Amino acid sequence: MSDTTPSRHDCQSRFLIEQAGVRGVHVQLRDSWQRIVGQDAYPAAVAELLGEATAAAALFTGHAKVDGRLSVQLRGNGALRTLFAECTAAGTLRGIAQVAEGAQPSRDLRELGPDALLAITIENPALGQREPMRYQGMVELSADNLAGAFEDYFIQSEQLPTRLMLAVDGERAAGLMLQKLPGDEGDSDGWTRAGALFDTIVTDELLTLPAETLLTRLFHEDGVRMLGQRPLAFACSCSAERVESMLVSLGEDEARAAAADGEAHIRCEFCGQQYRFSRDEIEHLFATRAASMEAPDRAQ
Repeated sequence: MSDTTPSRHDCQSRFLIEQAGVRGVHVQLRDSWQRIVGQDAYPAAVAELLGEATAAAALFTGHAKVDGRLSVQLRGNGALRTLFAECTAAGTLRGIAQVAEGAQPSRDLRELGPDALLAITIENPALGQREPMRYQGMVELSADNLAGAFEDYFIQSEQLPTRLMLAVDGERAAGLMLQKLPGDEGDSDGWTRAGALFDTIVTDELLTLPAETLLTRLFHEDGVRMLGQRPLAFACSCSAERVESMLVSLGEDEARAAAADGEAHIRCEFCGQQYRFSRDEIEHLFATRAASMEAPDRAQ
């Protein structure tokens, strides 16, 4: 189930610190974050990581060219199995985390195990004659937190100094990203000066102050120019058609077993929407699929 109603509390803002030669993105989430975290009773550390990942996904869609969707995914074989956050070009957000039963994961990324993996994925749809584009960048987990891991990633992948701050509390998630403009824009001390001011931000300011208020307070001497704002909202892309495709991918035996009690019950873990399929509906689904796949027995 989707809810794409914009909220004044959920917003992505892009800006320039002109004299310093720095660009940036600011994100605040309230309603969308509460909808995401309210889907499950996550351990505190997992909820914080999921909020930070959701804010990061929204930040990155303001930084990169995204026509489809951008996702942040953390996978491991230990206490935290999967953490996934996604922001689309339309400004819709969703996220989920899966934890091993009874486990209490740590916020320290270095404790997620040697096989833990953090990735940023951009998926853009086909346009005209162009093939769909999928780009994935892997993030090294040498830092103990998501912000540090992403800073390392941008320095390695774009060779541009980057600062990132992510914050979460019981009601909100927020993020701020600064990046030095390529080339010689700004004075020679601009990036150092912006970084020093960035280090003075406290979590409560990032979570509660409107973007323009926070940025003007920090960087007014270097001339902050707002480049535009975009509303953000929770939305899920699940549908009956996608659930049908999932049932078909399971195969006839497993799909029938799911309806052994008369109905198959499928719940979307992102939004909680319930889908029900009777035995007859499942039989019809596979019969229709089989008919569509039959090759003609004579020339048409």
